[in-house]
Amino acid sequence: MTLAGTRSTKRERWGWYFYDWANSPFYSSTTTVFGALSMSPIAAADAKANITLNGDRACLDAAGHPDTLNNCDVTLLGLHFPAGSVWGYLLSVATVVQVLVLPIAGAVADRSHNKRRILGGFAFLGAAAAAGMFFLTGSDWQLGAALFIVANIGYGGSLVVYYSFLADIGGPDERDGISAKGWAFGYLGGGLALALQLGFYLKHDLFGVGQDLAVQICFLTSGLWWAAFTFPAVRRLPRRHVPVDVAPGRSVLRAGFTELRQTLVAAKAYPLTLAFLGSYLVFTDGINTVVTVSAQYGKDELGFGNEVLIVTILVIQFVAYLGGTLHGLVARRIGAKRTILGSLAVWIAVLAGAYFVQPKQMVQFLAVAVGIGLVLGGTNALSRSLFSQMIPAGKDAQYYSLYVVGERGTSWLGPLVFAGVGQATGSFRLAIIALVIFFAAGLVLVWLVPVRRAIVAAGNTPPGVL
Repeated sequence: MTLAGTRSTKRERWGWYFYDWANSPFYSSTTTVFGALSMSPIAAADAKANITLNGDRACLDAAGHPDTLNNCDVTLLGLHFPAGSVWGYLLSVATVVQVLVLPIAGAVADRSHNKRRILGGFAFLGAAAAAGMFFLTGSDWQLGAALFIVANIGYGGSLVVYYSFLADIGGPDERDGISAKGWAFGYLGGGLALALQLGFYLKHDLFGVGQDLAVQICFLTSGLWWAAFTFPAVRRLPRRHVPVDVAPGRSVLRAGFTELRQTLVAAKAYPLTLAFLGSYLVFTDGINTVVTVSAQYGKDELGFGNEVLIVTILVIQFVAYLGGTLHGLVARRIGAKRTILGSLAVWIAVLAGAYFVQPKQMVQFLAVAVGIGLVLGGTNALSRSLFSQMIPAGKDAQYYSLYVVGERGTSWLGPLVFAGVGQATGSFRLAIIALVIFFAAGLVLVWLVPVRRAIVAAGNTPPGVL
């Protein structure tokens, strides 16, 4: 390789790393922290207004006070549900919408002469919507819900295009290292952005702003961060790309879903690969749900203030990086499958611990947070690595699109279970323990999959330790 080629590749890879850095605050800050902390109180303000206007006494608690989170309903499109369940339902809706967008994003990218432009378009759409959540205030939670869904469209669509660049910037033997570095860079970016926002939020009085406005500014800065760091990513990513032709008379939309269906049909020849994918989709739904509802659980069920919750999420963010490294070291000794099984067992223990955490007991809550961080990144990282060995040679892109679409397509169930159990029982403590079913089922299903046979069936050579 020439010196120019080496420099070009390094530049392109750093562009790829930068996009993980760019989009991470939307997940770590907007989704995991500030959205979870602000959406329910704003919906509760709407519910309280409905009490005042309509004289609704059905949502009063035993003492005769308005129980705006658990009993008082808000209304959207003729549907009624408790204010405290808004965030869980919103996560489910946003995820389902992504499932409709992802195949379209992939089809457009495959058929575009400029994938960088497609990535930038989705990224800037998401960043603009995320920044627009600055206007989420008062009781207008519907505006926040709409902007959050649009931001998720940009987020999911950009990730599909972003992942597709991996084959353009590294050979088969390089991609694991490149992918791992991007993953680590993303955690670092998300953690740094959240740390800066946490400092501003905790010291908002010094800046002459109130707590609500501080949250709004954090929404704004997450969107601006996303947009600002997308520029160097898009500029450095490779231009070279040979687009796939669309058959005459066929739209890109139709082509995207046709490709997805064809991959599903072809994958039937590798049932063990699909069995592992199904196992992964079960427990990753639980993982995503725990991350996105943990702040709400800490606030609404355990009574912690926003400051404690943000610090806790920040702890999870940085411990997750260490946990991922630890998972890699353990897998090297006992194999990926055994490490995943052990990790899922830890997830079950962590959720059991979360159920027994007493209100306002910060040490107990932080212990649960450390437990989550230790298994958060590593479980998914090893699952992705193990799945890659079960893919037939030359079919990586097709199976990876199936992997991403499947992950997004099933990750609505966990938030739905959390919100539904919370609504039915009036207790988020019961809702959090209900999520154990995802990890227990995932553990059993992974244990049943003969991964060595799956790797051989796909035509690959198994690693020495599984």
